[in-house]
Amino acid sequence: MTNLTVRIPEALQKELQDLCKRQQRPLSDVVRDSLRRYLATERFKALRRTTLPFAEAQGYLTDDDVFEAIS
Repeated sequence: MTNLTVRIPEALQKELQDLCKRQQRPLSDVVRDSLRRYLATERFKALRRTTLPFAEAQGYLTDDDVFEAIS
């Protein structure tokens, strides 16, 4: 593993420390999990942007259209 230094506002640091204390988890674990979730969300958004034109061409215009097709 490597180290990463990040500057954050004091209010955010306090909120993060409070969360870690409540969850009884190390700060590094919480930050790693948060980054993993953020990156996964961004990958999903990128995939959605890539596939959306193909879905629209097939008539899938909303999430409900997709759910209806696979139900």
